[in-house]
Amino acid sequence: MAAHTHQSLEVIYVLSRTFGHEVNGHYYLLKPGMVGVVRPGDHVRQLVPKEQDARALLIWAPAGEAKLRDGNAYQGTSRIRTPAVMPMKKVTLIAVLSALSLTASPWSIADVPPLPKTMVAAAIDRGGGPEVLSIHQLPVPKFGPGEVLIAVHAAGVGVWEAGIRQHPGDGAKFPLVLGSDGAGAVAAVGSGVRGFKVGDQVYGAGGAFYAQYVTVRAADIAHIPKGIGPTEAGILAISGLSALQGIDDVLELKAGDTLIIHGAAGGVGTLAVQFAKLRGLKVLATASNDEGLALLSRLGADAVVNGKTSDIAAAAQRFAPHGVDAVLGLAGGDALERCIDSLRNDGRGRIAYLYGIEPLPKPRLGIRMTLYSYISGVREFERLNAAVEAARLRVPIAAEYSLADAAKAHKRLEGGHLLGKIVLHIHE
Repeated sequence: MAAHTHQSLEVIYVLSRTFGHEVNGHYYLLKPGMVGVVRPGDHVRQLVPKEQDARALLIWAPAGEAKLRDGNAYQGTSRIRTPAVMPMKKVTLIAVLSALSLTASPWSIADVPPLPKTMVAAAIDRGGGPEVLSIHQLPVPKFGPGEVLIAVHAAGVGVWEAGIRQHPGDGAKFPLVLGSDGAGAVAAVGSGVRGFKVGDQVYGAGGAFYAQYVTVRAADIAHIPKGIGPTEAGILAISGLSALQGIDDVLELKAGDTLIIHGAAGGVGTLAVQFAKLRGLKVLATASNDEGLALLSRLGADAVVNGKTSDIAAAAQRFAPHGVDAVLGLAGGDALERCIDSLRNDGRGRIAYLYGIEPLPKPRLGIRMTLYSYISGVREFERLNAAVEAARLRVPIAAEYSLADAAKAHKRLEGGHLLGKIVLHIHE
């Protein structure tokens, strides 16, 4: 986790009796500003690329924890004098770093907990309603080459996860931990992983995020972009990738094009509105209630219409008299069909509809119709992070629940009419 200051400090040390390792048999520490304590026999991973820039030091504290004040280490009332860098083994060490100009998010590197053998997770033992989702004590998952272990801070509750809970499939292995995306801190790194280290705050997509720890491919995570908190990051990955790829890759829209986003008040749609405006598109967004319409207007939609009670055809005619260029379908049904009817009829109209919507739209002649799902990968997350930061993205949270209340979260999920996406708080 990079930590820039006005001086030359570049990187924070990560301290843990589980995550770290020796560097040439030596321990190194930083000053000032206490972060954590390493006890006898623990290992520390050195994360400073240039020792002279980090101004590393060691604190010998055989009789207890040393204290730091005025940039110097003390034990009792005696100042501890040590050289700038020196090796030491099997002593109590205190990691310190510059508190000047250090920017950290609410859940920082110092909050990465020691790695236990077991963890708490929300899982199912059979298919069924929200009540089958219960708390389990499970082993912390193993990680392999190319993978990272994440201490999960927050997990998204996707609408598709209700279907997985109800019908897990014949090949499901129980207990089955749900959760397709989330965010947290890297707790351990497998061999061959580049670009991530213990303590980095990341978000990503994979599986089993309804748990205190999850193993994910390094290619399926990214550093949390600027301006996004760890809770918002927990619901960003799949919704963000789906929204951006639908606009950029499937519909291939350009500045000045007109777009209807149908079902825009949910997790994908609220982000799609903002990405569409970032690309210079003119957006008509639909929602099913007044709260959703108000939210979409605040997020930048040029026009909004109630997809259940209003005349979509008339609204689309006012919005684009010669027909809209494209439709992004995030909900199925008659309202989506009316949106498709509003497309331009010169053979250039197109619709992208997200995998999982029901019912699927009827086939049309002269319209490019594409069913799609998000794609994960290093380049995809790079593009997403760039768009998130450029748009100064807002990530609406529909509701927040603790991991222990995962069943309640799914009950709320089935109630529908969500403004944004539900988030589960895991490590708090």
